[in-house]
Amino acid sequence: MSERFVASDPEDPHADQPIVTGGAPAMAADVAVVLLHGRGATAKGMVASADDFYRHGVTFLAPQAAHQNWYPASFDAPREANEPALTSAVDRVGAALDRAADVGIPPARTVILGFSQGACVAAEFVRRHPRRYGGVVVLAGALPGEETPDPGEQSLDGTPVFLGCADDDPHVPVERVHESARVLEAMDGDVTEEIYADAGHSITGGEVEAVQSLLADLLDGENE
Repeated sequence: MSERFVASDPEDPHADQPIVTGGAPAMAADVAVVLLHGRGATAKGMVASADDFYRHGVTFLAPQAAHQNWYPASFDAPREANEPALTSAVDRVGAALDRAADVGIPPARTVILGFSQGACVAAEFVRRHPRRYGGVVVLAGALPGEETPDPGEQSLDGTPVFLGCADDDPHVPVERVHESARVLEAMDGDVTEEIYADAGHSITGGEVEAVQSLLADLLDGENE
């Protein structure tokens, strides 16, 4: 029987969706990664794909989106077109961080990683909730909204931030990735941006290596 990810509350559509776990047992882990899937995908699939950068001591927490979509319209639509789903998605990231904290893994040792729609949610979460995180990884996505928001006085306190996208991505204009990188850098993020040639809408080998390096630094204590 296939799984059904149906929202029970249209004002908070993702609130009752599961958080799928994987990797190391949470109680034995030193680092957590919140994994955010793309449109039409699943949390289980995102955990399976994370095998590419799994390391001993890393636990995965993957929230599931209702109807397999975090928000209904394009990421660059006016913000009101994607509410209340976008706020509900941001809240689920917070719930995953709370679950990590419950087993002793603080935000400073938690990486928020998203692909496609999930990448947009990851970027939006840290924009709304700035602080020091273990890392932020935005793959084939950007800050959502018709216009890139003003960062104001908010600070990510040196959080390592990686943005990766292809120059021919059919869904994410490269300029929006550049703009998001500028916003997150203005918020005191330690930003690395990589644009890959002819990679389409995918996760590249270079991006996998970047995540592996980020996790290695956290496990070795270099990003604390």
